[in-house]
Amino acid sequence: MESANTLCPGRECKGGVLAHLERLEAQTNISNRKSEEPTVQKKESSLRTRIRELQQQRDKLRAEVKQWRARVKQSPAKENPSKTVISEQEVLERAWRDVKAILEAYRFTGLSGKLTSRGVCMCISTAFEGNLLDSYFVDLIIKKPLRIHHHSIPVFIPLEKIAAAHLQTDVQRFLFTLWEYLNAYAGRKYQADQLESDFCAVLTGPLQRNALCNLLSFTYKVEQRCQTFSFSARLLYEDPTAALPTDVTVTRPGVEASSPTWEEHRASHQMLFRTKPLHQVFASFSKETEKLRLNLVS
Repeated sequence: MESANTLCPGRECKGGVLAHLERLEAQTNISNRKSEEPTVQKKESSLRTRIRELQQQRDKLRAEVKQWRARVKQSPAKENPSKTVISEQEVLERAWRDVKAILEAYRFTGLSGKLTSRGVCMCISTAFEGNLLDSYFVDLIIKKPLRIHHHSIPVFIPLEKIAAAHLQTDVQRFLFTLWEYLNAYAGRKYQADQLESDFCAVLTGPLQRNALCNLLSFTYKVEQRCQTFSFSARLLYEDPTAALPTDVTVTRPGVEASSPTWEEHRASHQMLFRTKPLHQVFASFSKETEKLRLNLVS
């Protein structure tokens, strides 16, 4: 009976086979899971590496944005100091070029000069109607910032104002503007001197003028139709770079009521003073007086 049971398995034999099959299936699953673990671990490692790369890129972008915002808040000089150095060098080179150009053109402008170890010494010559008048000098130091070392400019010429407006940005304009002030002053002074020296007989009182010669007042006489008329004139030069007055007032001392003839003379005198130099105006008065005398004699 025992051998028969062994050769012909019953329910126990059948149950044992099923259990064995289940054990084999379980082993197979375990084996499959073990074989898949390296692949899963590799994928997880790759994903972690990619995550770290993205985090690094994020941190780098954040740092760049922070630096950009900091640069925006900074001044241009602090943002890039080398640009400031280059800019200063360019300014000095341009100043040297301007000065050399001025020296080359001095014969046509009344400016002359010579280069010095520190910069340039400019000579500003003045003239009026072809007559050479006074000369002045300005010694410039060509370095950043440009500055005036010595000068002979009169105190009533606004040298500091002109320098503040043009010296650091345009040397040529600074010198030409200064020349305009000096040349106009020299022209006004020349006219006043000529009036006092050549037409003193026509003046009936002293010529009054200020240091800048931009305000003149005087009394004079003119002969008309065998009569001598006295006039008072006040000349105001509001434009400091002009040699002719911008405002002229002519009156008759002690005379309140004026005739149409007087008004014509007053208007004529005012127009002459506005459009011609002083000595030329009085020269024309003398010519008219001489012409009237000749007509009377003939």
